[in-house]
Amino acid sequence: MTTELPLSPALSSMVLRLRKIAIPLFFLLLGVIYASWASRIPAIRDALHLDAATLSVVLLCGGVGAVGSFPLAAWLTGHYGARHATLYAGWVLLLSLPALALAPTMLLLMLASVIYGAASSCFDVAINALGAQAEKDAGRPIMSMLHAWFCVGTFSGALLGSVFAGAEIAPLWHFLLMSCVFLLPMLLAYRVLPDDKPEYDPHRKLFAIPHGHLVVLGVIGFCGAIVEGSIADWSGLYMKDHIHAGDGGAPLGYAAFAGMMLLMRLVGDRLKEQYGARKVVASGTLLAAVGVFIAVASTSMIPAILGFALAGAGVAAVFPFVFSAAGRHGSTALAAVATLGYSGSLIGPPAVGFLAHGWGLPAALAFVGVLCGAIALAATRAKWLE
Repeated sequence: MTTELPLSPALSSMVLRLRKIAIPLFFLLLGVIYASWASRIPAIRDALHLDAATLSVVLLCGGVGAVGSFPLAAWLTGHYGARHATLYAGWVLLLSLPALALAPTMLLLMLASVIYGAASSCFDVAINALGAQAEKDAGRPIMSMLHAWFCVGTFSGALLGSVFAGAEIAPLWHFLLMSCVFLLPMLLAYRVLPDDKPEYDPHRKLFAIPHGHLVVLGVIGFCGAIVEGSIADWSGLYMKDHIHAGDGGAPLGYAAFAGMMLLMRLVGDRLKEQYGARKVVASGTLLAAVGVFIAVASTSMIPAILGFALAGAGVAAVFPFVFSAAGRHGSTALAAVATLGYSGSLIGPPAVGFLAHGWGLPAALAFVGVLCGAIALAATRAKWLE
């Protein structure tokens, strides 16, 4: 049975046009929600009087929810189809964002963080499954552009976070507005997409671990996830506590990071064709290392923002190129590399927080810069990236 909308000839053209923007809208939604949370972490930290170590525990809960939900994401997508899984996970995602701001204690914030991490992970898996099917139907590469739409969301979400924070609007009202704004477009995008057929296999592995040369790709993705997640979660606090930016200026470091990542992903495929994946990833992550060290050495907003912008440009190619290389070995290989990559999102931000608690946030972010250099070294030896 299909739940596809019955269409009159007069409406069919409009619905076809809406279908073209439905999946990009899901990626945009995820990016905006992700950046909305990241941009208001300083305000929520201050409201609950958390130090770096306790905030790290909260972020760890989000990572546990994200990585631990992979079996659920696989089951939802396999049992109901990617279209329905997107809707179910999207509902929980839009509800979990305001719940993060509503939590009156650290324990409840930890619980909300677990739910938010699980919902975002399930939504991410489902929309990537939609994107993979759309790419197959189109007969041409479109996944890089879909991930660019995620960057559009993170960039615009970070800028909106700066505006809301600068206007001293509480995170709760900010998050409620974002959830309400995207509710109707999400439902409309779900309705206009054709129904998909679940391909449920009870014997299919829900967790996959990379092996052989895929380990190298997985490690590069793992380290890239640590860099992205750590800058997303800690750049705002660094801007506020060490650069002494106001509430409106604190999210601008991440906005610059996300904006440059967007621009580089738009041209990443052409750079790959011209120079090869290994050279692009290696030179890019060296640039990212320089950017992080510029940010850490800065004493004012402009150099710090420039440093985070360079970091975003440098790490932009890591995930698309690693996933592209793994995908050539089949869906199981891709799932294995993705699992290890997302594990970096679990470990990275809390690890940086614990380092910050013991050594200070500048030193912790300097570790992220060193990690960028390690990615560059690994990329030069990873012939499987090509």
